[in-house]
Formats: sequence, C-alpha cells, structure tokens
Amino acid sequence: MDAFEKVRTKLETQPQEEYEIINAEVKHGGFVYYQEGCCLVRSKDEEDNDNYEVLFNLEELKLDQPFIDCIRVAPDEKYVAAKIRTEDSEASTCIVVKLSDQPVMEASFPNVSSFEWVKDEEEEDVLFYTFQRNLRCHDVYRATFGDNKRNERFYTEKDPSYFVFLYLTKDSRFLTINIMNKTTSEVWLIDGLSPWDPPVLIQKRIHGVLYYVEHRDDELYILTNVGEPTEFKLMRTAADTPAIMNWDLFFTMKRNTKVVDLDMFKDHCVLFLKHSNLLYVNVIGLADDSVRSLKLPPWACGFIMDTNSDPKNCPFQLCSPIRPPKYYTYKFAEGKLFEETGHEDPITKTSRVLRLEAKSKDGKSVPMTIFHKTDSEDLQKKPLLVHVYGAYGMDLKMNFRPERRVLVDDGWILAYCHVRGGGELGLQWHADGRLTKKLNGLADLEACIKTLHGQGFSQPSLTALTAFSAGGVLVGALCNSNPELLRAVTLEAPFLDVLNTMMDTTLPLTLEELEEWGNPSSDEKHKNYIKRYCPYQNIKPQHYPSIHITAYENDERVPLKGIVSYTDKLKEAIMEHAKDTGEGYQAPNVVLDIQPGGNHVIEDSHKKITAQIKFLYEELGLDSTSVFENLKKYLKF
Repeated sequence: MDAFEKVRTKLETQPQEEYEIINAEVKHGGFVYYQEGCCLVRSKDEEDNDNYEVLFNLEELKLDQPFIDCIRVAPDEKYVAAKIRTEDSEASTCIVVKLSDQPVMEASFPNVSSFEWVKDEEEEDVLFYTFQRNLRCHDVYRATFGDNKRNERFYTEKDPSYFVFLYLTKDSRFLTINIMNKTTSEVWLIDGLSPWDPPVLIQKRIHGVLYYVEHRDDELYILTNVGEPTEFKLMRTAADTPAIMNWDLFFTMKRNTKVVDLDMFKDHCVLFLKHSNLLYVNVIGLADDSVRSLKLPPWACGFIMDTNSDPKNCPFQLCSPIRPPKYYTYKFAEGKLFEETGHEDPITKTSRVLRLEAKSKDGKSVPMTIFHKTDSEDLQKKPLLVHVYGAYGMDLKMNFRPERRVLVDDGWILAYCHVRGGGELGLQWHADGRLTKKLNGLADLEACIKTLHGQGFSQPSLTALTAFSAGGVLVGALCNSNPELLRAVTLEAPFLDVLNTMMDTTLPLTLEELEEWGNPSSDEKHKNYIKRYCPYQNIKPQHYPSIHITAYENDERVPLKGIVSYTDKLKEAIMEHAKDTGEGYQAPNVVLDIQPGGNHVIEDSHKKITAQIKFLYEELGLDSTSVFENLKKYLKF
C-alpha cells in the first residue's frame, strides 16, 4: 500500500501534460531495476527516484529513441538482462550487464523474443533465450558469461506453424519451453536446479489441446482445455509423472468464461477471469481447496498484472478505455480485497458504462460495452465510435487510452463489440468465429451496430467504426455489405487482403495463421469461403463510408502492398459509382497515411492520434476546437 500511495502522489503532483506510459520495472533482492531517461538503472530505495545507479546507457546501442521492454535479474544479482526496442520496429536487442562497482555490458544478442535466468549446480548463472527471425521464433539458446563464457543452441522447432517462448514458473523451480500455434501446444520442463540436463516433455502435442504449466510443492498445475467442454480448466499432477494420463481435474470454470491469467502463490492460486463481460478474481486455497470468488467493480474492463514476489499479497490493476489504471491488492491473511485510496477519478461521476447484448442472425447473444457522459441528452444525436476486433481468440483491447477519454468528455458514445472470433467468452467463442465460421463475426458486428441505433445510441450519419490489424477484416467486410450503417472508418495496419496474403507462403506469418483463416492454396472450400468475406475481393461500385487508413512502411505482419492494392481498388470503385450516380454526388474521402518504420501498431503515436481524430470530426461535421484543447492535457505535442 505504501507503493500505491507513492504512485498516487506522483500522479497528483505530475502535470497532466506529462502523461506517459511507464516502462518495465523489476524488483529483485533489495533493488528496483528500471529505465530512467535513456539509461538502465537500479535503486535501493524505490521512493528515492533521484538516488540511483546507472548500469547501462541505451545510447551506446545507437538506436532511435530506444526503450526497455523487459528486465530479468540473475538469481544472485551478478547480472541483469534487458530487452531493448524502438517504437518504429519490432526488432529487439537483449543486453547482459555485469553488476559490479563498475557495471559493464558483458554481451548483447540480436532478435531476442523471450529470456529467463536460472542457476546451475555450480552456482553459475545461465541465460536461456529464444531467437526470432522474420517474426518466427523457433530456436532456444543458453549462454553463460564471465570466465566460462559460452553460447549454444539446444532446441529448434521444426514445424513452421509453431512459435516458441520461455516462461519461468513463479517459484523458479522450472523453466518451461512452450511450443504453440493457435490451437495446440506442447511444453518441456528444464530443471531449475540442473539446467544442463535434457528437458523433460510434459505431454506431446495433441491437435486442438492447449496447456500451460505452473509449479508448487512438487506438483504441476496445468491450465488446459483437454476434455469436455473444450474450455480451460485447472488440473494438477505430480512433477515426476507429468503425462496427460496423470492429470487430475482440480477446478472448472463457468460457461462463457475467459481465463485472462493465473498467478501461483505458496498457499493460493489466483485466477483472473472474465465472465459474461464482467471481471472476477477467484482465489483458490491450496491447503483446503476452498474457492473465494470476487466480483470486481463494473467500470473495470481489463486487468494489468503485477510482477509480484510478495507471498502474502496479490496486487493487480484494473483499467478501462476511459479510466487510468487503479491498484488493488488481495491480502491472503485477511481474505479481503483492498483498493487504492485517495483521489477518485472524476470520470466515475461524469460518465456511464453500460453492458448490453445484441442478437445476431443465428440468435447468438453478442456482448457490448458502452461508455457515454452521464449528463448527455438525446443520445440519438451524439456521435458514436464503434470498436471491433474478432480474431485469434484475443479480447478487444480495452486498456486506458487518453484520446478515448477526451472523446467521451466531448460527448461521444464509445461502443466495444465483443464479436465471435475474439476470446471474451472463452475458447468456443473464438472457434465460432474462425476458419469457415468467420462470417459469424461479421453478422455479430452488423447486429451490434443495428442494436445500438435501435436503442437510441446515435444514428448512421454520426457513426464511425475503428479497428486495427486483423480487426480490419470485419470492418472492410461490413463496408462492402452494409455501408449505409456508417459515416466514417479509421483503420490502423489493417488486414484487408486475406485471400492473396494466405496464398503467399513466403510471408512470415502465413503458415502460422492457417488455423485462423484456413489454407486457400490447398483447400478449395477454404478458398471459396474466404472469397465471400475478404474485403479486397468484394469491393464493388457503391457508396462507401469515408475511410482513413494508417499503414507502416516496413510492417512485416500486414504487408503494405495489400493495403495499397485495397486502397487503389476502393478509389476506382468509388469513382465508377460517382460516374453512374451523376452530378451532385458527394464521394467519400479515402485517406492512406503511410508512416515510416517497421512496427505493426504504434499505440502512442501522437501524430496518428491527431490525424484520426481530425478525420472523424471533419467527416461527421463536428466542431473539434475543444477536443484538441483537451488532448493537450494528456499528450505532448
């Protein structure tokens, strides 16, 4: 709670103009490791920000505006490793700094994805890390430093559709090698006491079976979808008998539940859940198998996990698109949840959050989360910004964004549509919106917008739709099938040419994403189905909403070529429709804003945020004077 008070005080005394995202921070031993300016530093007293030791100057890497993405400290604090990235690229560099009176960079490794430390039998620190090339992560290395320096590759995944990442169990007893694609996983254990021994396979991959592993007191706790129903459940087995036939069911989730995360403690297991579009925390007592379920405040839309080593408390943060994160702590000894006290955000009184449902064509209920000002009158005349994603089993992003807060303050209605293909209601919700069920997501989105209009939330001439990356598939499809529902659209790095992209196996992600979109190269059924919804394939001469697209020059995930082809074809269709319609027709605007760099989505780009908001206000015919004045309170221009 002292730490929470410190954060609150810092936020209250910090001018709003200096709003920024805080980078990685790790507590280890008696130190806090974090980024200060352009340096990796550590401090003995987390409350004394002016008294720190510089460990490494990031400027030595000669990168453009580098930031620390992740920090890991060796068990005995002889070394610290940090992953360094820049905003305009997904490439990263892992540096290893030797901690001494004169800290020095011991090594650097390019293109590192995940990394963890363990200590071997001779008390030597061993760094395990995965190497990523062309967005594919297949190789695992281990390295030592000092007098016994070595660096060797010891695992390579042969199947190009799988991705490898490392995870150290909460008690540091095992390092897990996780090999996954969209629907299947396999985990190997590396003994944290003897890391040079060969890894032990928990369970060979079975198509359609996902599982993740934690450890406590010589038992493995396995979060898996094996068995019926095919949703996540918690199982456990002895660490020396890890195969699937030994897994015992320990805890099951309610229907329509998304498991967001799991945290393991000495005597408790904590599950972070989303059920029926509301957040819950389930605290399981491992000594007596008791379960305490806590329903969290209705304003909360997302969790932010805390890297915590305190066995007595479980801290986390809650957030929403219009409310900054707020700290909460569950104290095991008292069996109670405590929230950060002090300054109450005024948005709690000036805005409302509603949870509604729309009925899709097949009768399925589709959840929506809606925000608007409390004192708004005649909501039918207010502008509406609809958000959607609906792919990969991932939840629609609902983290705090200051520009969303400003829009609500300026009278906008924000609606988040949790359509099939996403993960908000569990694994089946994803399965019902992928491969040859992708059109379910489109039907859900259409139903959501029609329901919003039908219940008095805005009208088509004041409705805008926004999405990024794979969310562009549903948005582009809706623009083709029901353009009359919308006035404007903003897209960022959108996936718009599904068919041609998935037929190009030279692209880095094509093989990895066959489980999501299908294989049009070898399966005629998949090919014909993709043709039915692919935004690029279905452009036709008709009236479209105005569209603003932000793309990135060297984006490896969504190639610029497909976005440019989509934009050119769309402009041609609009021109053809304009000729057929005759004089007086007001053609929609199509803007393609190509940004430099190779990142996929740059969430905090002030230039992008400004351009998108300016576009929305102009297209909907709104006065933007106050919105840009309010934005200056949060963003540095």
